[in-house]
Amino acid sequence: MRLPLVALVLCLLGCGGPTSVVTEDAGTQLADAGMESDAGVVDAGHKADACAATFGSLFTNAFGRADGTVVAVVPPAWTCPLPNSDHVVIQVSIDGGVQRLVVNVKSDYGDPNVRFRTFSAPLPAPAYAEGWHPGLTLDYPSLGLHSDGGWEALDLEHAAARVYDAVTVGAPLSVYSTSSGGTYAASAHKIHRNGQQNDGAIIVDPTSAQPTWLLFHFANQTF
Repeated sequence: MRLPLVALVLCLLGCGGPTSVVTEDAGTQLADAGMESDAGVVDAGHKADACAATFGSLFTNAFGRADGTVVAVVPPAWTCPLPNSDHVVIQVSIDGGVQRLVVNVKSDYGDPNVRFRTFSAPLPAPAYAEGWHPGLTLDYPSLGLHSDGGWEALDLEHAAARVYDAVTVGAPLSVYSTSSGGTYAASAHKIHRNGQQNDGAIIVDPTSAQPTWLLFHFANQTF
């Protein structure tokens, strides 16, 4: 029987033996302690079944938008290459390679719960086109969104479940994010409120007239 993702992540964090995982944010990669998945709940992670083992090097040192096709959605600490203990990793095929979009689902400072909401609006120009599009801008207040209403405070398990459930393998996806390029050109991160016109966001069904946006901020951010 397939378990819901919340139960899966709870088991990932509390079952089995320790393994080494990699975390990444602000252009760094650090060893972190995580837990192996239990063989009995593998089916619950079916969106991670086709996760890639090798990655492209498309991302440059910039804020931009990644447009591509979803290959896998990897829950925190799942046993795919380059797993992550407190992020969901969305693997996206772009220009023949697989890139990593690393979504923070737990704050490292103060209140650990992320603030999450969905939003419906057309994709800003340029139109969806497979590739990495640096030099764009995104600002939550410019979308009419502020921190004083409409957000849910979610712990890691529930925030991870929202991302996992919303993103479809094989479908187009657009993600506003930041990469440091160079050694880390396979990955982009900071998919949350950052300010300075560099706010991260996931846009589901970006080629439709009214895509669904997944937006994130932390408890200490007001805007």
